[in-house]
Amino acid sequence: MEHISVDKLHDLVPGMGPDDLILDVRTEEEFEEAHIKGARNKNHEDVEDIADELKKYKNVYVHCKMGGRAQKAAELLENAGLTNIICVSQGGMQRWMDMGWEAE
Repeated sequence: MEHISVDKLHDLVPGMGPDDLILDVRTEEEFEEAHIKGARNKNHEDVEDIADELKKYKNVYVHCKMGGRAQKAAELLENAGLTNIICVSQGGMQRWMDMGWEAE
């Protein structure tokens, strides 16, 4: 599984297409406070519920607030047979907000 920083994710966002998905694995409440534009939310404990659906994407970028829950969710998805998972394990939404990057 590939691991990237949230800074790298920020650099990739402008070039993302319909085959790319940002999966925010924080709680629904955290997601509603602020999230990356276009991101989808699924609690890290429930990501296996959507594993089959995620197979259609070329890349699924899994992120959370700091990186811990993203790592757990990415491992669950990889164990479910997905090979398109990229874990944003270095930083997360906390750094995104600290940097003042665009959020919804």
